[in-house]
Amino acid sequence: MAGTIREIAEKAGVSRGTVDRALNHRGRVNPEVAERICRIAEEMGYKSNRKKKRIQNSGQGIRIGIITQLAKSSFIEPIHKGIAQARKELEDFGAEIFLKEIDSVDENAQLKAIDDLIAKNVNGLAIMPVQSARIRERINQLIEEKQIPVVTFNSDIVGTNRTCFVGLDNERSGMTAAGLMGMLTRGIGKVLVITGFFTNSVNNLRVDGFVKEIKQSYPELELLGVQSSFDETKEVEKIIENTIEIAPDLAGIFVVSGGQSGVCMALEKMNLVQRPYVIVYDATPKNVKALKEGKYDFLIDQEGYEQGYRPPHILYNMIQKGEPAPREYFYTDIKIKTKYNL
Repeated sequence: MAGTIREIAEKAGVSRGTVDRALNHRGRVNPEVAERICRIAEEMGYKSNRKKKRIQNSGQGIRIGIITQLAKSSFIEPIHKGIAQARKELEDFGAEIFLKEIDSVDENAQLKAIDDLIAKNVNGLAIMPVQSARIRERINQLIEEKQIPVVTFNSDIVGTNRTCFVGLDNERSGMTAAGLMGMLTRGIGKVLVITGFFTNSVNNLRVDGFVKEIKQSYPELELLGVQSSFDETKEVEKIIENTIEIAPDLAGIFVVSGGQSGVCMALEKMNLVQRPYVIVYDATPKNVKALKEGKYDFLIDQEGYEQGYRPPHILYNMIQKGEPAPREYFYTDIKIKTKYNL
């Protein structure tokens, strides 16, 4: 026998109203709670009475394309989970989701993905854009010539007429990290910043926010530069080893992108009496484990699930219901995680 809203609420430990909002997408529900509710509902065989009405009243044939980059990176996992949930929900309305996952940060690969989706006659596009003039021109062409609405997520791109952006306020998150580092070090010491790709706008905004706040609020902290790791673990490891050789009194490490495991590898190998303070991004399984083991001090989580989940819904509402995006920026929360609040 299929479960009821009351039974789902009891199992999920929430109110029936929260279950109703999560299953019918009315009002804001914490993404993690909504995901849990939907999973429980599926396990219990819950069938919404609205499903038939949804399909009857929906715009059959709506097609939404989604493009992600760095698809094999651990930070993308919650984003893909959010996309998967949105796909499942929008299929109830007769919409189709086409996902293109790109392993690199490559403009040619992204341009090909856009062309592939256009060939499938998508009505809307959600994209993690590569920072390039060609991508910018292609996005504007889609919007102006083909009347295809575009939503950016996780990373944004200036100079386009995209509808809105869903993701972290990356500059402010970098400032947040600087504030944490300043408190940890009491504003004194040497700090190393490691980025992924200098062509990645997300990385650059985080670094800019961090450097800006350090200079303004903690002028006695000495920045030992910003080094690129290409999101590779081994490169992060090598950068830290080389830095500590010339600066054994290194006070802090801030990693704005992937390859964070290299921090643990380097510090374990060097067997320091006192390790530098460490701040990284994303509550991935490996990072959570390292945080619990005391190898990191803070994680900054960016609500990846929401970044994947929200854009397809925005596009569907625009295409099917004619609803414009209520605002230009949908900033996800800057969540500071310690081993005590995981």
